[in-house]
Amino acid sequence: MYKDKKISIVTPCYNEEDGIKIILEKIPDIVDEVVVVDNNCTDNTVEVAKSFGDKVVIVREEKKGYGIAYKAGFKAATGDVIVTMDADGTYPPESISLLLYILFEEKVDFITARRWHSKSGKSKSFLRVFGNIILSTVLAALFLRVIVDSQSGMWVFKKEVLDRVKLTSNGMAFSQELKIEAFTNRTIEAIEIPIYYGERVGESKLNLWSDGFGNLLFLFKKRIMDRRIL
Repeated sequence: MYKDKKISIVTPCYNEEDGIKIILEKIPDIVDEVVVVDNNCTDNTVEVAKSFGDKVVIVREEKKGYGIAYKAGFKAATGDVIVTMDADGTYPPESISLLLYILFEEKVDFITARRWHSKSGKSKSFLRVFGNIILSTVLAALFLRVIVDSQSGMWVFKKEVLDRVKLTSNGMAFSQELKIEAFTNRTIEAIEIPIYYGERVGESKLNLWSDGFGNLLFLFKKRIMDRRIL
């Protein structure tokens, strides 16, 4: 609990047995439940997650997709506030307490975490940085909202926000769509906060070229189809 509010973490997993262990070991006590979405894992992800006790809730989602997994996790989460993070160890559970403090003290509804600097000093690959810059620039041009890290997968928000957004993506574009919806909705107070990020554990599930172009095309499609924005 935090300020009498129940806190849920939602993390989608596809073969993340090493990463999920690292995350669950660092979850602060103020978190009440961790919803682990099993998106067709074939390794020991589920078994590792279950070993951390009753706080962990396993949700099975057979349809593959980043957005699909998150929608299943959101539906299962019972918290008043939802925290998200990928299960590859890149997002720091240690930042959860600070982000929750900001959420309530600044009286905002939605926070997206901007990956600012690696604690190890290791730089992200050029292609990832360049792709993020392109996608964030196009998002800003189309929707008139500046989000420095439009592809970040760590968000902290009041669950009621989900009733005020329209989420159509079932794939990797889900991350940027949720931010677009939050930052362009006049009833939602949304901000971006910098965080440190960690080293990836295991193999990346992201296809830089296909997912990158897919996310780019999605931005144009959403701008065309959703006339209510702006």
